[in-house]
Amino acid sequence: MGKFPLADEVLGGMVICRRCKARNKAGVEKCRKCGCRYLRAKRKEKRVKK
Repeated sequence: MGKFPLADEVLGGMVICRRCKARNKAGVEKCRKCGCRYLRAKRKEKRVKK
């Protein structure tokens, strides 16, 4: 992903709330900010612009 493997490991384990875009720890059931259960895994690769 990037130059720093330790940082990639920490950031790669996060989940993102689809409602409020908050970062949450991996393995949580609901968002820490809004309580929404609609979470997605953080992207591993950077997206490139077209």
